[in-house]
Amino acid sequence: MTPTILRRAALAGVALSALLTVAACGGADDAGGMTHDAGSATPSASSSASANDADVMFAQMMIPHHQQAVAMADLAPTRASDSELKDLAAKIKAAQDPEIATMKGWLTAWGKPTDLPSDHSMPGTSATPGHGMPGMDAGMPGMMSEQQMTDLAAAKGPAFDKMFAEMMIAHHKGAIDMARTEQADGSNPEAKALAAKIAADQATEVQTLQKILDRL
Repeated sequence: MTPTILRRAALAGVALSALLTVAACGGADDAGGMTHDAGSATPSASSSASANDADVMFAQMMIPHHQQAVAMADLAPTRASDSELKDLAAKIKAAQDPEIATMKGWLTAWGKPTDLPSDHSMPGTSATPGHGMPGMDAGMPGMMSEQQMTDLAAAKGPAFDKMFAEMMIAHHKGAIDMARTEQADGSNPEAKALAAKIAADQATEVQTLQKILDRL
């Protein structure tokens, strides 16, 4: 083999080596970039991973509170005679069903039971049975008694409309009370944001219910 051929072979080897080195570095960089991108695209477990006692109590109490509101709303399609009240009942159900699922998910993430403990008075709420306003049962503001729910289910037409509006106003005011306590005492950003939404949404619905009640 001539010196020229040997020299060309050596140069080709150097070039191939350099090419492989660049490819290896580029591959590492690409892998690093992919890892970074994947990491940045992963949703943060963030706020739903930690909560204080007020957050837990808020979720544990608001779940059955919402469930009762949904049960009341479920009665409206076959018993209410006022079309506006029927529409509002449907909106209440549509809003609160997903919130129930959200709060159950938080409690599971926090490692807490979704069922309400036996001692469930929420600090800062005005749950005092027998204070002259309907809906102060079960140690929780705005909750209806079993008898009240039975009476509502038995009513129809204008009688149902009036009873539903009165009961849901009291029920919503209780939820607003609980939501404000969470806003003051809670630490979880997601729970506090939901509390603010509940307070605002239900305050608006109380106004609508009062207008309906005034014209019934």
